[in-house]
Amino acid sequence: MRIAVIGGGPAGLYFSALMKQLDPTHDITIWERNAPDDTFGFGVVFSDETLGGIEHADEEIYRAMSEQFARWSDIDIHYRGEVRTSGGQGFAAMSRKELLRILQRRCADLGVTIHFRTLAPDVAELSATHDLVLAADGLNSVVRTRFADVFGPDLDRRHNKYMWLATDRVFEAFEFFIKHTPYGVMQVHGYPFSAEQSTFIVEMHESVWRKAGFDAFADRAFLPGENDEKSIALLAEILADELDGHGLQANNSRWIDFTTVRNRTWRHGNVVLMGDAAHTAHFSIGSGTKLAMEDALALAACLHENDSVATGLEKYEQERRPVVESIQRAAQASLEWFEAIGNYTDQAPDQFAFNLLTRSRRITYDNLRLRDNGFVNRIDGWYLSIQEDTPRNAVVIGDETRPPMFYPLRLKGIELPNRIVVSPMDMYSAVDGVPTDFHLVHLGSKALGGAGLVMTEMVCVSPEGRITPGCAGLYTTEQERAWARVVDFVHANSHSKIGVQLGHSGRKGATKVMWEGIDDPLDTGGWDTVAPSAIPYGPDSRTPREITCEEMDEITEQFARSGQAAARAGFDLLELHCAHGYLLSSFLSALANQRTDDFGGSLENRLRFPLRVFDAIRAVWPADRPLSVRISATDWAEGGNTVDDAVEIARAFAEHGADVLHVSSGQVVKHEKPAFGRSYQTPFADRIRQEVGVPHGISVVAVGAISSYDDVNSVLLAGRADLVAIGRAHLWDPQWTLHAAVDQQYAGEAAEWPAPFRAGNRKPPNGRTDGPPPRLQLIRAAEGASTLRRRWQPLDVGVSR
Repeated sequence: MRIAVIGGGPAGLYFSALMKQLDPTHDITIWERNAPDDTFGFGVVFSDETLGGIEHADEEIYRAMSEQFARWSDIDIHYRGEVRTSGGQGFAAMSRKELLRILQRRCADLGVTIHFRTLAPDVAELSATHDLVLAADGLNSVVRTRFADVFGPDLDRRHNKYMWLATDRVFEAFEFFIKHTPYGVMQVHGYPFSAEQSTFIVEMHESVWRKAGFDAFADRAFLPGENDEKSIALLAEILADELDGHGLQANNSRWIDFTTVRNRTWRHGNVVLMGDAAHTAHFSIGSGTKLAMEDALALAACLHENDSVATGLEKYEQERRPVVESIQRAAQASLEWFEAIGNYTDQAPDQFAFNLLTRSRRITYDNLRLRDNGFVNRIDGWYLSIQEDTPRNAVVIGDETRPPMFYPLRLKGIELPNRIVVSPMDMYSAVDGVPTDFHLVHLGSKALGGAGLVMTEMVCVSPEGRITPGCAGLYTTEQERAWARVVDFVHANSHSKIGVQLGHSGRKGATKVMWEGIDDPLDTGGWDTVAPSAIPYGPDSRTPREITCEEMDEITEQFARSGQAAARAGFDLLELHCAHGYLLSSFLSALANQRTDDFGGSLENRLRFPLRVFDAIRAVWPADRPLSVRISATDWAEGGNTVDDAVEIARAFAEHGADVLHVSSGQVVKHEKPAFGRSYQTPFADRIRQEVGVPHGISVVAVGAISSYDDVNSVLLAGRADLVAIGRAHLWDPQWTLHAAVDQQYAGEAAEWPAPFRAGNRKPPNGRTDGPPPRLQLIRAAEGASTLRRRWQPLDVGVSR
């Protein structure tokens, strides 16, 4: 193959070395516009997993890199005058300049041609004269811009400012300094990369940056290689304590807005993007160099394994894209956490440290326990100390604590035994709105399974308010009696509480049951639907009639009557459904509500009808029982509600007396584009809890692709929510909560097995059961101590400073 490489950074160099190693007859040329010794940035970080791949692919490169590594396993979090340390993480870092020298030397030894201080020929020319063109030309890729119509780049400029610096203070671990200044919170990401230097990245929200006056220094263009000396001098003054008498070192250092790069495709004919040209991930979860070198390894392997360049590039993107997208999701969560760090700076040091460490959702409660059991025991102890009621009859876990999910929570006059909620899930199994034995078994089994709160599906307030003919209602005496039977069973046979969710389908009504065609209009027997505006939900949906003010008054009364019936039936909690595009939700969204009267236009106006309904329910609902509201935090569509709107919506309901905010998202318009992923809706609950829930003393429920007790514990302990709703996992396993208790070795009142089930409270053996492991430690580690602590102390290995 004849290969042209545009860009002589780690991605281009490593790829070239690997391809030459696989086949010395490849003709490979690299064009790099900078000199060999030019490099921007300081230290680069690698995970053990990536290093294993590098070692396997090219032992010579790995050996040269390993001689330069600073290695450590601890993370120190400096916050409000205290330090929290977590071990067992595993880091290796080295100078970016040294890495480039190693890769340049390896390429030269293998016969790769490198043109330094030279711009590459036109990419179209290279494409015509080479078998492959690799565009490794970085964040501001010229090649990506040239073929933007094909690559489809999405460049997301973020809200924080950061500057890449170094210091001659050699840290012993990864250091997070959270600095409270007169201008706001600034944070430092620091780590050692040699015996003489540490990386020192300073980051802050743009508002803090402006308040501190950095905008005045940055209000001009800087030449390549030039540093923002005035900003650096001010940072040295502000961060004097963190520098501890040491200085700051610059290298092309100026303020940067992090840009997340995504592309619709990385391929165009025989041209392929790699590294920052193809994708970026925020520095707070690792190194872009690590990603770039993983790219290089994967691309070289796929080209070597396939008969044509086209097939190799196709296989490369198929294999690599899911990995990159997973990392980018974690990076997005991490960068958004740091953008919103001001929301968390009232947290106690222990909770803040746990919150920071789990911010990307890749590190979890259980994962941290494996890494550093002593650290998690300390966090558990703190969590125990803030509970209103010290747990009784709890089996000791670590000290005298229990897993976070098994603490009780008081909501007005009721106490939930634990923090697990069975999500409202439509069953489409009612007859004329009357719940059947199916509902008794469905909801009863979830209560017997140990959940703290079991929620009904959306229970409709009128025949016309149903989604489908199979949806349940609470507008007749027969329906009320049937629901009372379910409630009585739950109360008589479990410690669970049971809540009812009241709603009206609006424009999403008169459709088929899910398994016959979700959202498809009924062929026969339908009914007129109403909405704030005559806009159908989707292109195949029926067009609703714009609701009149008189009808709004009537529907408000229907909600109030259903609320009274729910109270008589004995429900412990009532939730008003203002999410997922149903009637009240559609009033809240400008995509569905285009009215010109007092109920449309501004968000304040769009809130009027949902708040009127809430007030009508609150007037008839028992004062000692909690009221919840479920909202969609974002419409996932251009022009729709965002999380900023959701905060205002949540605040409005809080001010009207809501006790619980249940935070979901989407399903407001058919053309939505959700960013699905594990726990993908948790950041919305987190923000609403910090900005509305905590100030108003309101509990917040997180929901959305949360299915493991590990994720539940992480959400609760970090303070992202007070309750966690589990949906599909409860369909898979009605005893999910009890099984989670067994798996965590918890046996107490928060997960009490029904007497007839107690014989099954131990997990049955599988086909093969290994005996107990032998003792293989002569001296045991101290109880609760981490055995994985490691600091970077270069003098200990004979390396002089």
